[in-house]
Amino acid sequence: MALALSTEKLTKTYSNQLKALIGVNLKVEKGDFFALLGSNGAGKTTAIGIICGLLKSTSGSVEINGLDQKAHVNKIKGMIGLMPQEFNFNPHEPNIEILINQAGYFGIARTEAKIQAEKLLKKMELWDRRFDVAQSLSGGMKRRLMLARALMHEPEILILDEPTAGVDVEIRQSMWLYLKQLNKEGVTIILTTHYLEEAESLCRNIAILDKGELIEQSNMKKLLLKAKHQVLIIESIDKLPENIAIENCNCEIIDDHTLQVFQGESTSISDVVLALSTQNINVSHLRSAQNRLEALFLSLTN
Repeated sequence: MALALSTEKLTKTYSNQLKALIGVNLKVEKGDFFALLGSNGAGKTTAIGIICGLLKSTSGSVEINGLDQKAHVNKIKGMIGLMPQEFNFNPHEPNIEILINQAGYFGIARTEAKIQAEKLLKKMELWDRRFDVAQSLSGGMKRRLMLARALMHEPEILILDEPTAGVDVEIRQSMWLYLKQLNKEGVTIILTTHYLEEAESLCRNIAILDKGELIEQSNMKKLLLKAKHQVLIIESIDKLPENIAIENCNCEIIDDHTLQVFQGESTSISDVVLALSTQNINVSHLRSAQNRLEALFLSLTN
């Protein structure tokens, strides 16, 4: 499979001797939806800055679509769309002009940029606000404007740094749907997020940075299989009996209709439901009490 991004022994040491990245080898396939995770200070923003050509590495190399970044800086910038975490547009500029001016940095004619801006503003449900200044938008609208700006030059690789930070559930869900569609159309997406359920829902592959080092790079599904157990919250239709037993699981009754099950490593959810059924317990609702990726993330970074 061809690679959209490859880094080799990527290192960054700042002037205060802080080692932000230490020999990082990243591999992202073309067309992937890839999660780059890490705690604050893990090196994610530094890595993104180097990949996008905004920062210089201390050593190591970066290739984008097989091209050496240092030898093809301008060409590579045209391949990448970046949505940073911080709002960095002119707050007093009309929204449509923010997009049109962005297109100008990539040599796109104004007439063509207007067409692209209209398409994206409509897609982001911001067309009615096109002549309003950016500072008049809500936080969620500003996030959508940032995403539209990153897409103005139709990049092959889209890098999203905390794209849904501070937005409500409805906007987050609509952004997820749009990003899934972009990825389906062939755009490679690299996502950093502190909402780990977002990474688990969207991404096929994952890398985790900790204190500048790459400590995990894996397929998301394979990584989640490493979760030794998960905690299930089960609600029953009828009142629960006093003694409930499920093989390889620990059961704790929370109230008359709510059971907490600490799922064993070799026990599937189907096994749990079947065991309850044989004890005449009819399940009305079942959910996970914790995010599996979050539990793994904490265990790896600790």
